[in-house]
Amino acid sequence: MGRRNITPVSDFILMGLTDSGEIRLVLFTLFLLMYLITVLGNGGMILIIRLDPQLHTPMYFFLSHLSFLDLTYSSVITPKTLDNLLTSSKCVSYLNCFMQMNCFVFLAFTQCVLLSSMACDRCAAICSPLRYLVVMSSRHCCSLLFGSYLIGFMDSFINVLCMSRLHFCDSDVICHLFCEAPPVLALSCTDRHNTEIIISIFAGSSLLASLVMVSVSYVAILSTILKITSTSGKQEAFSPCASHLLAVTIFYGTAIFTYIKPSKPYSLGKDHVASVFYTIVIPMLNPLIYSLRNKEVKNALRRVMQKRKGPKQLK
Repeated sequence: MGRRNITPVSDFILMGLTDSGEIRLVLFTLFLLMYLITVLGNGGMILIIRLDPQLHTPMYFFLSHLSFLDLTYSSVITPKTLDNLLTSSKCVSYLNCFMQMNCFVFLAFTQCVLLSSMACDRCAAICSPLRYLVVMSSRHCCSLLFGSYLIGFMDSFINVLCMSRLHFCDSDVICHLFCEAPPVLALSCTDRHNTEIIISIFAGSSLLASLVMVSVSYVAILSTILKITSTSGKQEAFSPCASHLLAVTIFYGTAIFTYIKPSKPYSLGKDHVASVFYTIVIPMLNPLIYSLRNKEVKNALRRVMQKRKGPKQLK
């Protein structure tokens, strides 16, 4: 049998979105602005929920952790993306690439399951209002939160095991803006068929299970709301769910588009747009969705601001 020289890859090159200097500058400005909004929006949401006692409820307990996940996984991706857009150096080490990829997998799938936990919380609030605080006790909320992080960790651990079995040689150019599983897998010089199947099964199972939980919860919610006779009563009951349903639709839509699709060569244009959406746009949109449509958050912000003004006026 003939032998061929194989040089293991120690660094990857992230090609990003474009080679045009003018477009890169525009994208840098846009992404930087969106990242600043993400940090301020999610950080502000966490701070308001912690400072206002009236928001110390199960719904806002989960919302504060959703903001934390949005802030964290956006910070895993966006700073490196901004650096690549601003500088000519697009090199990322093998270790840093895999750390970024697996941190993203952990945080993204944790958020996926957390959204389904939030759907269960809304279901309990609307379908069993008298037993809500008993059903969604502190212990139950912490269990759901722990389960979300545990499933995210398991998906990340499986991803680490599968990717560590692959060898990368010859090609080191990742045609993407960050180290994500599909484009990195495409560079492997070993047989990656089984790895792709295992990753798809675990990713698909987590997405499907959480999506089923969300669907069942909203079927129960809608059936309860339809029994309400007054139109104003229906609107009042569904209003707290509208923000969550919008966030779920955006998140699951892009996740399914990216990970649950027929096997084919990596699509540069469409997958770039989807990845920008769920790594940069969605973390920015979530706090806006939950604050602009939520009177309780607006009122809490007013109360926090008044408390800060009060001591100053006394002085």
